[in-house]
Amino acid sequence: MVKYVLDSSAILRYLDGGVGSGRVAEIIKDHMAGRCEAVICSLHWGEIAGQIFKRRGAPAMELVLSRLEAFGFEFVPASADRAVRAALIKLKRQIPYVDAFGVELAADGPGRVFVTADFDFKPAIHDVKIEFLPAK
Repeated sequence: MVKYVLDSSAILRYLDGGVGSGRVAEIIKDHMAGRCEAVICSLHWGEIAGQIFKRRGAPAMELVLSRLEAFGFEFVPASADRAVRAALIKLKRQIPYVDAFGVELAADGPGRVFVTADFDFKPAIHDVKIEFLPAK
């Protein structure tokens, strides 16, 4: 079964109804139907919360996060081991540290696909399978 690793940019595109939001909606629908799994790194979850808070305030953030949680995503914590592996990915691929956590999570097992709208991940295409959402 495919396991999709969704980063903050993918979820934010979904929430904004931006380009590629339909693809994220399809992944969520398939996840809820048991046809695939969808996971989010806890650091990306924090980025989502921060962006919603910045745009709409605390009440909206709480509402949106609770609605997203209802989808049943698996939230993967940033353990000490993951932090070290992400740091090495950051250094090797010259990508932001939080982004490296998503790559590390996608590299953590077979059948994983990293889904993002952030083209800064291009250096990691040799490490994991990445599905880029269309550019705006």
